[in-house]
Amino acid sequence: MGKQIFTPDSKIRDLLQNPVGYDILAKLVTQTGKSMSLVRNPIVGNLRLRQLRFLAPKLIDDDLIAALLGLLNREPEQPPAEEEKPEKAWWKEAVVYQIYPRSFKDSNCDGIGDLPGITEKLGYLKALGVDVLWLSPVYDSPNDDNGYDIRDYRAILREFGTMEDFDALLEQAHARGMKLVMDLVVNHTSDEHPWFQAAQDESSPYHNYYIWKKSADPAKPPNNWISLFGGSAWSYYEKAGAWCLHLFTKKQMDLNWENEAVRAEVYDIMRWWLKKGIDGFRMDVISFISKAPGLPDGNRTIGGMMGFCGVEHYFYGPRLHEYLRELRRETFGRYDVLTVGEAPGVGMEISKLLTAQSRSELDMVFCFDHLENPGKARFDDYRYDLNFLKKGWSDWQLHYGNDCWNTLFLENHDNPRMISKVNPDPQYRQTLGKLLAVMQLTLKGTPFIFQGQELGMINADYQSISQLRDIESLNLYGELVPKIGEEAAFKKVVAGSRDNARAPMQWSGAANGGFSDVKPWIDATGDYPACNAESEEQDGNSLLRFYRALIALRHASPALVYGDFIPVKPDVRDVFCYFREYEGARFYVELNLSTQEKKRPLAVDGFRRIVSGYPDQSAMLRPYEAAVYAVD
Repeated sequence: MGKQIFTPDSKIRDLLQNPVGYDILAKLVTQTGKSMSLVRNPIVGNLRLRQLRFLAPKLIDDDLIAALLGLLNREPEQPPAEEEKPEKAWWKEAVVYQIYPRSFKDSNCDGIGDLPGITEKLGYLKALGVDVLWLSPVYDSPNDDNGYDIRDYRAILREFGTMEDFDALLEQAHARGMKLVMDLVVNHTSDEHPWFQAAQDESSPYHNYYIWKKSADPAKPPNNWISLFGGSAWSYYEKAGAWCLHLFTKKQMDLNWENEAVRAEVYDIMRWWLKKGIDGFRMDVISFISKAPGLPDGNRTIGGMMGFCGVEHYFYGPRLHEYLRELRRETFGRYDVLTVGEAPGVGMEISKLLTAQSRSELDMVFCFDHLENPGKARFDDYRYDLNFLKKGWSDWQLHYGNDCWNTLFLENHDNPRMISKVNPDPQYRQTLGKLLAVMQLTLKGTPFIFQGQELGMINADYQSISQLRDIESLNLYGELVPKIGEEAAFKKVVAGSRDNARAPMQWSGAANGGFSDVKPWIDATGDYPACNAESEEQDGNSLLRFYRALIALRHASPALVYGDFIPVKPDVRDVFCYFREYEGARFYVELNLSTQEKKRPLAVDGFRRIVSGYPDQSAMLRPYEAAVYAVD
């Protein structure tokens, strides 16, 4: 059967057969709060693409349809057929713990977390039960974007320590049976990287390491692409007489992956770290490395929906799969390591193409659609509805397939704390934290815990823009102030600032939460006297102890890793219940997603309760109650 070519006369139902088409429709439907049953309806399904203009003339025009067709006709492949059972792998059974080194533990009293500080806390991490440590970047960097702008991939940033400190951390982590994963940032480098310094000379062989374009008007960028951190995605360089692309800050210059020499350099860097003995890579915005030929203007309607004009030309570029297969073949495919790619904008069907074992690309990807409710964005101040998380995660559990493997995460260095998003009322903090832990640690996929999540850390209580350090937040504040004023701008920015997750780790009730003996690089949250590792260690009912028990249960129970997911009465709102079954072992999980008492969808008489957010049993499910039962 030949490749299907989509045209304006293609029907909506045909799009569902294409991975890109399915994901685009799913995203549009979800954002309007509708169900995919809408597009499966025969009446809607028989509509032709060109007819969409008449349904939404203010939103859909010929240019938008042309942009959609360009994406649809780019992907000729289909996800692999369903496998009967998932194949076992150590990284599927692991629990990963993300460390943001700058905010984890300061060992030398300069206010900045460092590698010896992480080594100092390996005993804590081992006791928690985590198997893999993922470090956000520790390479040499000017720190324009806190290390995600790399100046030297084979050196450690001085404020984090030395390469000897890194080697000691790696050795001691391995000695405790833990693995270590590095953050790989190869969509872009710092503008201070020697490659880019040389690249400004048009005659240099490094010039084509980056993406340059000339324009008729030196005052006008070559296309309308917008940086993910605000403003044009282009900067003009007098020395080169051309514009250079940066999808992020003005100091993060996009590498030209079309250049085989660039790819060879990246692979050499990766092999250097793998030979050191690291256990894998988390790959920053790896889905952005392929850009559409010619770098055409972005569609303004798509830009308005996504927030970034031009994103359709790089979020899932035409050579992405080719690059990932080559990358695996030349580097990590030769080792037994973990690879997880950050893939903003992709959905389940594209993710299958990126992670299916039979396709030899990545092991897992991070998709972010579950982090915000429909119609909401990160900088909106609202209360997150957990029913959306239930629906989204259930969909992935049921339909992602056994040839692929999912990531389970609720927090990371780029997002506010989930407890604060769902319900900031302090009376629910512990029970809500336990509910989120049960959900994350009893579903199929590899759980990724962000530092402090196991303590129930919440958003920082910043009161002024002067307390923020994140360049994304500061840029957005600068854009908003002329439009809505300082007070409203700060209120919006602080609600979604990445600095909420980057406040120092809370080790004790001492000054600065025990993170440092001096003022930290960013202010500590105000609640560290009440929420810290030292006090939770002494409390048998604490969230920290709860995480330890859950992680231990997961490690001891293959059914919680590889088992089938069987939902129980999934249409009942505010209640999320399911079985996990594998080779004769069965577990039952019940979760109340609300602050109201709820009836149990299924009687638990005869089940053996193993873990629960409440110390006793009740006839009704209490607010945010979560429990795991063995079904003997």
